[in-house]
Parts: sequence; C-alpha cells; structure tokens
Amino acid sequence: MEKHIVKIIHIETLTHDVKLFRVEKPKNYQFIPGQATEVAINQEGWKDKLRPFTFTSLNEEPFLEFNIKIYDDHNGVTRQLGSLREGDELIIHDVWGAIHYKGPGTFIAGGAGITPFIAIFRQLEKDGETEGNTLIFANKTEKDIIRRQDLKRILKDNFINILDKEENAGYDFGRIDKDYLKKKIKDFDQNFYICGPDPMIKAMQKYLKELGASEEVFTVEV
Repeated sequence: MEKHIVKIIHIETLTHDVKLFRVEKPKNYQFIPGQATEVAINQEGWKDKLRPFTFTSLNEEPFLEFNIKIYDDHNGVTRQLGSLREGDELIIHDVWGAIHYKGPGTFIAGGAGITPFIAIFRQLEKDGETEGNTLIFANKTEKDIIRRQDLKRILKDNFINILDKEENAGYDFGRIDKDYLKKKIKDFDQNFYICGPDPMIKAMQKYLKELGASEEVFTVEV
C-alpha cells in the first residue's frame, strides 16, 4: 500500500467543530475531485489508526487539503487531529474512488458529507461549468454549515440550505423528506449525488426512486 509521510503546513478553523488542514503534496501524487485517501497521524499509538478523508483542494494545487470534523466527545483520531499543530506529520495512503462528477445534477449533502463535493464545485467553478448544478445541504444549525461563503459564491441561488435544529430567516427548516424533494426538484431525469450518513443515503435513494429518478444516483457514506 502506498504510504507518504507529509508535514502539516497550515491549519485553519472553519466552524466550531471543523478544521482545515493543508499538508505537503508528495511528488506525482494525483487525484480526481471527489476522491479520498486514508489518513493516519505520524505519532506513536496513532500510525495504524487510518481514517478516510476527502481532498478539498484541487489536483493542480501544490498542497493537499482536508476539511475534517473534530469529534471531541471521545478519544479518537479526529480529536487527536484537533490537537495537532503546523509542523506535525500525517501519513497518507493510496487515492481511492468515492464520487466522481458525471455531469450536471443535484447534490444532496448532510453535514460533513459536503466534503467530497467541495473539490468538485471548486473545479467546476474554475472550468466555468457550474451551470445546471444545485446543492441541497442539510445541517443542524447555521453555525454547522461548512464552507458556506465559498459554496454561495460558486452556486449562488442554487445553494439551498435546510436546518433541523434552528429556525433561521433565509434557511429552510426541517428534514429532507420526499415532500421536500418534490418541492425543490422539478426534474428527476438528471444525475443525483448524495453524501452523508448511511441512513440518510438510503432514505434519499428511496425517495428519489419513488419520485421517478431515472438517471444514476451516485452515493458515498461518511
């Protein structure tokens, strides 16, 4: 299995529980927007604890970037990641599949499930191909929305947010169910991209099928 030790070159707080990590990019290391790798911390006791994270940078950039949700409520990998500093090291491995962009469609993300879509949207923006794409992004509260300003700039009015723990002007309230999808989506003959917890993915697949989705539904679990 391919393995690279890379140094953290930048850390930034994105939300109350999400941090951005930029690390060195190994020579000839290539990926497609939407792809991921397994990451470990290069410290004793953590080197064999691999977790999958999606690249949020573009392939052409001279660094690799991850947006990682930090779970401080248990002593796991993300909590340890949250304690790291610039100059500390990670271990990254082979690039693997996840979601690839297959053409315009509707993206549905729940929480940290936005991460595979960030690089895809950034690449579409760079290539001038954002038209025809819509994002429905489900979160608990406004403060949980990852990369909100970037996504708004890229998608404009096609960036739809729904919150289920907070009623807030300018945001839909509730959960994504069949009626909500029917209200927000006029054409079900398109590509659908879904990323989130497994129960969410299964529910979205069921609703879309019942609503007549005829194109492929691309999914990845977080």
